[in-house]
Amino acid sequence: MGSARRFAAVLLVAITSSARAQQPARPAVDLTSVDAVVAAMMTEWHVPGLALGVIKDRRVVYAKGYGYRDVESKAPVTPRTVMAIGSNSKSFTAVLLGMLADEKKLDWDTPVRTYLADFQLHDDYATKHLTPRDLVNLRSGLPRHDVAWYGRKVTREELFRRLRYLEPTTSFRNTWQYQNLMFMTAGYLEERLTGQSWDQLIRDRIFAPLGMTRSNTSVTDIPKADDFAHAYTWSEVGLARIPYRNLDHVAPAGSINSSVEDMLKYVQFRIDLGAAGGKQLLSAAQARLMEMPQMVMGSDSPWGEGIDNATYGLGVATGWFRGHRMVLHGGGIDGFISQMSWLPDDRIGVVVLTNQGTNNPIPTMVVQAVYDRILSLDPIDWTAKQREADKKTAQGAAEAAAKLAADRKPGTSPTRPLSAMVGSYQHPGYGTLVIRVNGSELELIADEMRATLEHYHYDVFKVRPGPQSVMLQGLVSFSANIKGDIDRVAIALEPSLPPVVLTRVP
Repeated sequence: MGSARRFAAVLLVAITSSARAQQPARPAVDLTSVDAVVAAMMTEWHVPGLALGVIKDRRVVYAKGYGYRDVESKAPVTPRTVMAIGSNSKSFTAVLLGMLADEKKLDWDTPVRTYLADFQLHDDYATKHLTPRDLVNLRSGLPRHDVAWYGRKVTREELFRRLRYLEPTTSFRNTWQYQNLMFMTAGYLEERLTGQSWDQLIRDRIFAPLGMTRSNTSVTDIPKADDFAHAYTWSEVGLARIPYRNLDHVAPAGSINSSVEDMLKYVQFRIDLGAAGGKQLLSAAQARLMEMPQMVMGSDSPWGEGIDNATYGLGVATGWFRGHRMVLHGGGIDGFISQMSWLPDDRIGVVVLTNQGTNNPIPTMVVQAVYDRILSLDPIDWTAKQREADKKTAQGAAEAAAKLAADRKPGTSPTRPLSAMVGSYQHPGYGTLVIRVNGSELELIADEMRATLEHYHYDVFKVRPGPQSVMLQGLVSFSANIKGDIDRVAIALEPSLPPVVLTRVP
């Protein structure tokens, strides 16, 4: 509690001084009332730094930094501060597909296998019929399968080859399910069609013509900027800086780093239906297509209250904000959460970047608070709504933990010494995971991810993930062959599917 109070006090001082220093001259729209709202949100959700930008009718009407991009040196956030934008990168990948469609190098509704003969999914029908449109409106039937790529040392091509071993949870085109590997595949398709890397395509076809000079496609380039943010996480012990998460192997799904200054140029390009600098970089027809509802998101929508009738287009979500048509997307990766959105009919866009990635709902709430004010609507207490949502989430987590505890058989012990379970275990879709003894406990290693295995009952263990290994969750169950030797392990690598069985390497 003491560290939280100290953090809040320091943050408020930083926000106050930063806001005074960066107050825009005679803004066309008075958004100064949002400053106090942002400050309160940042304090409550322990976010050290935030950048906010607003455009209206092709003018930047607000651009400001709050708090710190580097807590240790007290370096302030500015509209130029480079941060990871996470899954907002998906819309860039979809734009590239639209450009290739304009050039007749690709058709949205021609099967991917026409272009990539080696493309294969677990489901044969989906393999034959899945199209570029299906890749970026997220209706492949696959759930997230994030452990296949998150924190893993694997190339983009290897991930593409492993798709055939990842099971779906629903039939093809039946349900919208958020997914990163399909966007990775879309980027891989773009590379194969053009002979250029996805990164180079983004730089040449989007960054350069839009003048996004501060943007890049790899975390290895973040520190090269003259104004960049460090990544932070929050836990009961306080705020902590964490390493950047490298996403080069799934870059088309979430590796872009940018600033509010640059992202406003991108949002304006989208509001202007593909035009920038007097040139039509993407046809208006393709730009409109991307914003057309493709799949109903329903209860799986990550944006919750504030957007009605949520649907997914091509790389962006669509819906209505208090009667105004909205296009939006969010992004989150270790230490960073962001949100971009625009109201096409009102010609207003908002971008929010933050550098704290743990239970941080602020970007969405700031966007909502800005729209309330710029549209002259009666402000809604979005903070109160988020507190209620957080309470429900915490209650659900507590109930799940209670059930897990109730299902445990007390007084049991492993049937074998821990050393008998040590080894490498393989799955064709998830690669190799390693079990080793660390002190008096077992440890699960998935390349860059580490998790402790706490004894649950018999030969079943509970995963206790590390701070950057949250994708590893649930129970781990060891099984033996007819000779009595441990030869396989079942791990809940994808929460929406039964545990994945990995075979021990001899």
